Amino acid sequence: MSGLVTVAESRALEPAPVLADVTWNLAGPHGRTAYDAGHLPGAYFVDLDTELAAPPGPGRHPLPSATTVTATFARLGISAADTPVVVYDAANAMAAARAWWVFRYFGLTNVRVLDGGLAAWRAAGGEVTTEVPAEGAGTFTATPGHLPLLDADGAAAVAAKGILLDARAPERFAGEVEPMDPVAGHIPGAVNAPTTANVDENGRFLPAADLRARFTSLGVTPDAEVGVYCGSGVTAAHEALALESAGIPATVYIGSWSEWITDPERPVATGRD
Repeated sequence: MSGLVTVAESRALEPAPVLADVTWNLAGPHGRTAYDAGHLPGAYFVDLDTELAAPPGPGRHPLPSATTVTATFARLGISAADTPVVVYDAANAMAAARAWWVFRYFGLTNVRVLDGGLAAWRAAGGEVTTEVPAEGAGTFTATPGHLPLLDADGAAAVAAKGILLDARAPERFAGEVEPMDPVAGHIPGAVNAPTTANVDENGRFLPAADLRARFTSLGVTPDAEVGVYCGSGVTAAHEALALESAGIPATVYIGSWSEWITDPERPVATGRD
């Protein structure tokens, strides 16, 4: 099953999926503001910072606890692992992909990202509402470990023996600028693969063949172990979704750069090569 779903496909799903709006802006305003201004009918708001991540340390967006995710599943009315769930954000799925990844990591098996998000929904004539659905009473218990993870040592090993993709912008990868973290640069051996290149000008994912060609051009081969990281484990999930869409399995280093730099003994590389 693809991790992506179009607007037309989402409308045809039976039973109707649980909808989760994960709109999030790193620099603000809070995603709830956009949600309150208009969202898909029946969609719940899911807060990336508090429901899809634990408080910072180490790293800016560590994994949430199973207790936190269980409470979110309950609020969304999810009672079975195969409950159909569609997640979306304002446009390009950078935040929605984090929900896709976290929900799967904690045991859901039927989660998809609305390709193009709210913008695609509106473009297709979809209505929006300000009505907030009543909280559900789901009974599914989140359990961790349903997707593989990389820690810092694992990320370093993939960089040395496989392909470790850095999903950040080129200038952050190179260490030329660093707006979020106290140390600039990248994990030695990593390859820059900005996640913004996974989508078109409308925020929709490129066709699978185009994504496959892109990753192949970066050195990904059928037998290579592939890992992904970013600044704090948000856009890394977007890269993992693009890789999965291209038929390439990849493992996420969820702590990412913001965790890597918490140990001064870990090496730091700079430059665009």
